Amino acid sequence: MKEMKRKELLEKHPYKIWQGRDGKWYTYIPDEKKGRIQRERYSRAEIESLIIDYWKTQMENPTIREVFSEWNDRRLELKKISNATHLRNCQIFNRHYGEFGDRKIKAVTEEDFCEFLEEQIADKDLTAKAFSNLKTVTRGLLKRAKKRKLISFNVEELFQELDTSETDFRKVIKEDYQEVFSEEEMPVMVNYLKENLDAKNIGILLMFATGIRVGELVALKHDVFDGNTFKIRRTETRYMGEDGKYAYAVKEFPKSEAGVRTVVIPDDYAWLCSRIKMLNPFGEYVFVDKAGKRMTTNCIRRRLEKNCLKIGIYKKSPHKIRKTYGTILLDHNVDNRFIMEQMGHTDIMCTENHYHRNRRSIDAKTQIISNIPEFQAK
Repeated sequence: MKEMKRKELLEKHPYKIWQGRDGKWYTYIPDEKKGRIQRERYSRAEIESLIIDYWKTQMENPTIREVFSEWNDRRLELKKISNATHLRNCQIFNRHYGEFGDRKIKAVTEEDFCEFLEEQIADKDLTAKAFSNLKTVTRGLLKRAKKRKLISFNVEELFQELDTSETDFRKVIKEDYQEVFSEEEMPVMVNYLKENLDAKNIGILLMFATGIRVGELVALKHDVFDGNTFKIRRTETRYMGEDGKYAYAVKEFPKSEAGVRTVVIPDDYAWLCSRIKMLNPFGEYVFVDKAGKRMTTNCIRRRLEKNCLKIGIYKKSPHKIRKTYGTILLDHNVDNRFIMEQMGHTDIMCTENHYHRNRRSIDAKTQIISNIPEFQAK
């Protein structure tokens, strides 16, 4: 095992080992200031020992970036996170850590981490959500460092001591017209979709009728449909491929456990089921392009944006259809349990807090207010 460890460390060394004309053995050793420095010894065994000692030291005191990669990669290997989450963690780390991430973990104190995190709020003009994501990544890598005994301070106490408040974060104001399709917009869009039926528009119509996520839509297979219902069992995931480009795949499990559900299609949209049967009838997936390749979420997103431009309304993403659907159910006082089942939520407050918006026009709101007896002139 000792010999295997030596071999592993030597293979990790990025520079060649060579013997000079003077009979000495040479190699390069990484150096923080110069990039690399040349080292020499009288025998190959001695130069290999030098290399092994260097990499042992590095392993005992890795950089913050190396600890992050170890934590993130390990969670992916253990299937605790998806490829998409692994990619998102990398993006968060790279956005924030920069030079700080190249510091040796043992040389960074608890105070250093606190100051770094607090400074990121102003430096990057973070929202509360973005800061929460940064804390998640930082907590993960620090817990890994703690497990390896690379740090001695208490990780949770570090986060408790952060000097932050709600007023520190950038507030994002999202108007109702940006978040949902209004009572005037939805019928115009639905009619346009019906008059221009193709695979993409049928998919968008199904989203309006059921509120399913766009990732769930493009992962639908023919075998999940039964009458006016269909089962959600899969979703699309995005990750970085080996070529450095984004790749899309189907994950055999939806976003959460609550996402595993049977969705009901309204009677007036039941005709969609027969149209769906004709889409790629001999293939596996329902929504495919002309070449027979499964559509991605990007295909649906681009089509919806084009549709919005054609009918002259504010450009909205597929998720705004889902918010519209949730708002309609809440506005019509549908049973909370049914709403949660249809939307794949574990808590009705998730629907209420993040999906419920106003869809009424100013005229409609004015009429509602004006009809209240207390606001009428006597």
